[in-house]
Amino acid sequence: MILHVDMDAFYASVEERERPELKDRPVIVGGSPQGRGVVCAANYIARTFGVHSAQPAARAVRLCPQAVFLKPRFDLYSSVSRQIREIFHRYTPLVEPLSLDEAFLDVTGSERLFGDGETIGRAIQKAIRDELSLPCSVGVAPTKFVAKIASDLRKPRGFVVVRTDEVVSFLDPLPVTKIWGVGATAERHLAALGITKIGDLRIRSAESLVAAFGKHGRKLWNLANGIDHRAVVPDHAAKQISHETTFGQDITDLETLRAWVSELAANVGRRLRRHHRTAQAVVLKLRYDDFTTITRSHSLPDATDATSTIFRAADELLRTRLPRRRLSVRLIGVGVTGLSSVGGQKLLFPIQEEETRPAIDAVADAIAQKFGRDALRSGLSFGLERPERLSPPKT
Repeated sequence: MILHVDMDAFYASVEERERPELKDRPVIVGGSPQGRGVVCAANYIARTFGVHSAQPAARAVRLCPQAVFLKPRFDLYSSVSRQIREIFHRYTPLVEPLSLDEAFLDVTGSERLFGDGETIGRAIQKAIRDELSLPCSVGVAPTKFVAKIASDLRKPRGFVVVRTDEVVSFLDPLPVTKIWGVGATAERHLAALGITKIGDLRIRSAESLVAAFGKHGRKLWNLANGIDHRAVVPDHAAKQISHETTFGQDITDLETLRAWVSELAANVGRRLRRHHRTAQAVVLKLRYDDFTTITRSHSLPDATDATSTIFRAADELLRTRLPRRRLSVRLIGVGVTGLSSVGGQKLLFPIQEEETRPAIDAVADAIAQKFGRDALRSGLSFGLERPERLSPPKT
């Protein structure tokens, strides 16, 4: 079985634990009472007023003027995240972290030792509560897709188990927006076909969905039927590494997309270096508002783990290899393939940037490890507002 463990309002919950006087008050992490910046997290009391992550602080202040605004403490959140992962690894080595506050776990091989997936999930939820005084929600299911949906259904402190013979009945009544990649634009396109629930999608033929939405139609049909063959893959076993993000509103500006490419390339570079891997090719992925999805790749002359090299290759793909069509992007991703644990061949006469790049990346990685990945950002990506939820990184 697969578990999806998702910490509930993670940053805000950590702050409430550290400051008990905040209990029963609306808490917003990030932004300021003066309306500057962006909300990083909001506790569930603040959410009842309509406050959510990635929201401009100015709007959060209007919605909930009595909220307590706190400056993020990314070093603390990173430290707590490591403690959470230590609990995960007590039960299985197959842990695929998605961010500081969520992960997939494959506990199939651990069931003879610790009990079935439900038993393990409850033990993990209890350990996080008892040892770290933090709430989390857990989904238990045969696939990653269903486990992720299950963990989201009854937050906070939710616990939902979906057994193999229950997958279809579990998915059918849910709105199609529960499917990864189905946002407002996709929802409208599906509604025009009379599809508003996952069950409506499931009973359509795969061929009709492919005719309407291209290759993405097949993926929609598979997910609606609970079909998801992706394995839980720890970083060290990955054959490729990528990060992608789905936007709440379609992006039509090239410079904004370039900023996101910079942000995603930095995430990919950090994961490569953390696991002592290098990559031989860079891949750019875009999904347009009509479900059309394209990928473009570029082979590198030398294997690399350098953020700057990954960004330059992905940025060139973005600027020069897009089809001639209206720019309206729903999703963008940056990835690398051709992974190896052996460092790439060094240049005989390295240019100055290649000489200094490892030191720069090492400092950037240390800052990200201690203070969180948002503590240091490129000038190009500075000021980006994050979507409410990034799509899971692909491995």
